Amino acid sequence: MNLRFLMSHRRRNSVRDKVIDFARSLSITTPEQMIEKAKGETAYLPCKFTLGPEDQGPLDIEWLLSPADNQKVDQVIILYSGDKIYDDYYQDLKGRVHFTSTDLKSGDASINVTNLQLSDIGTYQCKVKKAPGVGNKKIQLTVLVKPSGTRCYIDGSEEIGSDFKLKCEPREGSLPLRYEWQKLSNSQKLPTSWLPEMTSPVISVKNATTEYSGTYSCTVKNRVGSDQCLLRLDVVPPSNRAATIAGAVIGILLALVLIGLIVFCCHKKRREEKYEKEVHHDIREDVPPPKSRTSTARSYLGSNHSSLGSMSPSNMEGYSKAQYNQVPSEDFERDPQSPTLPTAKVAAPNLSRMGAVPVMIPAQSKDGSIV
Repeated sequence: MNLRFLMSHRRRNSVRDKVIDFARSLSITTPEQMIEKAKGETAYLPCKFTLGPEDQGPLDIEWLLSPADNQKVDQVIILYSGDKIYDDYYQDLKGRVHFTSTDLKSGDASINVTNLQLSDIGTYQCKVKKAPGVGNKKIQLTVLVKPSGTRCYIDGSEEIGSDFKLKCEPREGSLPLRYEWQKLSNSQKLPTSWLPEMTSPVISVKNATTEYSGTYSCTVKNRVGSDQCLLRLDVVPPSNRAATIAGAVIGILLALVLIGLIVFCCHKKRREEKYEKEVHHDIREDVPPPKSRTSTARSYLGSNHSSLGSMSPSNMEGYSKAQYNQVPSEDFERDPQSPTLPTAKVAAPNLSRMGAVPVMIPAQSKDGSIV
């Protein structure tokens, strides 16, 4: 009986000693949690730990990411080992993940993830090892997009008695989104029929009246931010649509006529310039130059003059008359404006040596008769 008691007592003491030793070993004090941040912001992921006296091995710290897409495997995003930091394991987070502490041995393995993107959504796990102690904690990170680029506008005609819609649309923003409409001018009291839709993106207006006129604001919210837009509503009497349409048609016709006139004038001017250019540079290359009458008469007289020296006085009279009649009259007709050819003068002794004989040529009228 006493032997059984002693063995049971020793066994309880041994379990108690192990529990105490385990409590004194490495442990992560940061609880598991969920963090929500807006896109573009910085997320702080805490991971603080304590060491036991028997944890004498080298310190290793490792952060892993389990992407929201379950088809992807866990990725090491930053590592501390051998007193060195390695932060280029995961390309999508390269340059955006850093340890917050400069002395990791002090018990702080927290990290910052900057410029958050939607691809950063997932479960982050912090693992700390210092043999024989080991500890790990998980943090769920959700990245949301703030509402932005919100636009307010009216869909329909703002006329008395008409139906139209007031719309509020953000360009981006993570769901769920909450809407809140307010009237900022005139009577700030909203129509009773609008109240059920004051928290929706669209307000349907029925049988509009001038009392609806004013400035309205729409605020869009989600868990990480909000955005706002303004809208001016002016309910006016119905316009004369027939006159408006007629005016628009007349305006279009006038514009077409004006465009036609401009095109016509440009075309006409281009044709005139082209005609002037062709006339100015028109050179008839296929027409031969006019025949020189002066050169023809000179050559004819020269040939006859050389033959005068061999003529006797007995036959000179008949020859000169016949030769004179053979000379074309057109060769001696000169344009009064044409330049006069210089006459070559030869001295009388030279004419005698050349065998020339003085001859008297009777005057002759235009019709060829001797005067």
